[in-house]
Amino acid sequence: MAEKSPIERLKERWGVTSRWQVAVILAVFACTGFSILYLKKLLLPLLGIGDDSSTTARILASVFVILPLYQVVLLIYGFIFGQFRFFWEFEKKMFRRIAASFRRKTVEK
Repeated sequence: MAEKSPIERLKERWGVTSRWQVAVILAVFACTGFSILYLKKLLLPLLGIGDDSSTTARILASVFVILPLYQVVLLIYGFIFGQFRFFWEFEKKMFRRIAASFRRKTVEK
């Protein structure tokens, strides 16, 4: 039995039906990534965070400013490319996993 192609594995993992939909989803991720890199270059200096800032300040800015912005931009591109429902479900699943990891850490203490 032949091994499945990466595209076929993504189709199964994401629950989509066509190679075209996989290509569109990958394009949304790519556009979002490039947009966030550009926005990060603009936003961090506005927040007073530059190359000379502490690593802690850069990490905190990334977690509390850039990560939420990424989620919003991902949904915007998902809407533009006609894949809003996929990305809305994708984000809900991601936030459930993050919340579950925090709950596990709280229970372990």
